[in-house]
Amino acid sequence: MATEAHGEAEAAVGMPQLDFSTWPNQIFWLLVTLVVIYLVLSKIALPRIGAVLADRKSTITNDLAAAEELKQKAVAAEKAYNDALASARTEAAKIVAQAKAEIQKDLDAATAKADAEIAAKAAESEKTIAAIRDGAATAVAEVARDVAAELVGALGGAADAKTVSAAVTSRLKG
Repeated sequence: MATEAHGEAEAAVGMPQLDFSTWPNQIFWLLVTLVVIYLVLSKIALPRIGAVLADRKSTITNDLAAAEELKQKAVAAEKAYNDALASARTEAAKIVAQAKAEIQKDLDAATAKADAEIAAKAAESEKTIAAIRDGAATAVAEVARDVAAELVGALGGAADAKTVSAAVTSRLKG
C-alpha cells in the first residue's frame, strides 16, 4: 500500500512547475539561464553578426562605387567612340568629295580632249566633204558638157565647145 500512497501523493501534487514550493528554485535558474543567454548573445553572437553585416555593407558600398566609376568610364568611352566615329565620317566625306573632284577634273579633261578630237575630225570631214562636193560639181559639169555636145551632134547641129560650156555653166548656176 505504500506504493499506492506514494503514487496518490504524486498524483495529488500535479505538475512540478505549478508547485509553489519549487518556484524560488525555478526563478533562480530562469534568471541564471537568461543572464547566460544574454552574455553569450551580447559578447559573442551579436558582435559577429554585426561584423558580418558591416562587412557586407562595406562590400556593397564598395561595389556600388566601383560600378558607378565603371559606368562613368563606359560613358566616357562611348562619347570618345561617337566622337571618333563622327570624325571618321567627316574625314570619309572629305575623301569622297576630293575623289569626286579629282574624277570630275579627269573627266572634264578627257571630255575636252575628246571634244577637241571630235572637232578636228569634224573639220577634217568637212574639208573632205567640201573637196568631194567640189569634185562632184566639176565632174557633173564636165559630164553635162560632154552630154550636151553629144546631144547637139546627134541632133544634127554643130556645137562649139565654148557655147556648150557657157550654156551648161549658166544652167548649173540657176
